[in-house]
Amino acid sequence: MLHVIEIDNLDRLAEYRLVWRSLLLEMPTASFFQRYRWLETYWRYFGKNKHLRVLIAHSGDAPVGILPLELRVEPSRFGPVRVLTYPLDNWGTAFGPIGIQRTATLYAAMRHLRDRRCDWDVLDLRWVDPETDRNRTPRTMAMNDLAPHAQPWMHGAVIDLDGDWNAYLAGRTPKFRENLRRLRRRIEAAGEVVFERYRPQGGLDDGRNPRWDLFETCVEISARSKQARDTNNYVLSHPRIVEFLAELHEIAARDGCVDVNVLRLDGKPIAFTYNYFWDGIVFGLRMGFDPEYAGLGPGTVLRAMMIEDSFRRGDRQIDLGTGYLESKTPWATGRTTSYRYTSFAPTLRGRLLRMQRWFADRFADPLELALRRSA
Repeated sequence: MLHVIEIDNLDRLAEYRLVWRSLLLEMPTASFFQRYRWLETYWRYFGKNKHLRVLIAHSGDAPVGILPLELRVEPSRFGPVRVLTYPLDNWGTAFGPIGIQRTATLYAAMRHLRDRRCDWDVLDLRWVDPETDRNRTPRTMAMNDLAPHAQPWMHGAVIDLDGDWNAYLAGRTPKFRENLRRLRRRIEAAGEVVFERYRPQGGLDDGRNPRWDLFETCVEISARSKQARDTNNYVLSHPRIVEFLAELHEIAARDGCVDVNVLRLDGKPIAFTYNYFWDGIVFGLRMGFDPEYAGLGPGTVLRAMMIEDSFRRGDRQIDLGTGYLESKTPWATGRTTSYRYTSFAPTLRGRLLRMQRWFADRFADPLELALRRSA
């Protein structure tokens, strides 16, 4: 039988760094957000007023799987709620256990949470991809009397890179194709257009510079873009986000996981997309363009050039990332829906929250709520 060791601080977790890496590399599907260095960096920047809960499943003395969690406090109409969830916070679109023994890891983790003293009001496992999860999460929760409540969490847009660019373009609407042709003609008539893509194949273990000039270009364009006026403090030009992503940029470049695209007009950078790359999948983290050139459609032109280049490179998929779903849908070949699986603690607040969810399911459309989170 598997047993679980619970880690609640980064110093102890560092002892499992190599184990984490080996378990991650065994997985047929994973993401940059499941890497140890992602969690370690995220926690140093955003772990204040949260509690780390990393559950490591062991068979004998051998770790076979890792389930990273965080305990955070969120507001509700019943007051502050203690929520135990994945440490993703909408940076990515999917999350789950680390390692190939995912069912066993989830089962051991759910049993551990059932048996230990409950310090949460809600166990809320969000960003669960049903295609890769294959019902593991709700099944293992139910097997441990945690009574999962399923609800769509967030919608996403993806581009499956089957075939070639021409076949992809033929699958877009006539209006989409005409608009793209018009914008490309317009921007090419305005001056010399140069598309630059930086993806360090094989990483930078030889000590090369991770192209800080391109990272700084993205920050500068973001500061001028309309997203800079957002109030959520998650835009690329926000000082705290710049520090966080700069640290991750060096890590991702060294490991061959960064993918930066810049569009220049007569030598001036006017649009960017900043992505992570892992196992053939491009994940769109942030993008923006200089509003001075909005009439030329630089964001649209850059995204088209990036997609066309990904076809040439043999990439498997582009995940267009979180938020702004309406503007991404025309580009997508498919839509994803992640789920949340919730268990409510047998406390007064837990019971009230469960009753609230019951009413919400009957008088509100869960898919519409997911659309609002994805907007």
